[in-house]
Amino acid sequence: QAAKSARTVVITGIPDGLLHNDVMTDILMIHFQMSKNNGGDVEEVTYPTVRKGVAYVTFEDQEVVESVLKKDEHRLEDKRLSRYYPLNVTRYCENVSSFII
Repeated sequence: QAAKSARTVVITGIPDGLLHNDVMTDILMIHFQMSKNNGGDVEEVTYPTVRKGVAYVTFEDQEVVESVLKKDEHRLEDKRLSRYYPLNVTRYCENVSSFII
């Protein structure tokens, strides 16, 4: 099993303050488990975080991270939301300097 950071993505663009945090966490969990969103088994959703509108989603398998990142557009849709919200999904990186060659 890959390190937790390798199985985690950062989600931005979450509408802040519309719904209770528990409800939003649930909606995010469902979104990233759906095959139509290239999702898979979610181990954990961390929301809210210190940054508004940001969540961390950790998957059971690292392969799911790759497929989720390949999807062109993630739209957060749920009957509890008045409209859909485009989400930005990026790879989680604890150590940004690892990108410097």
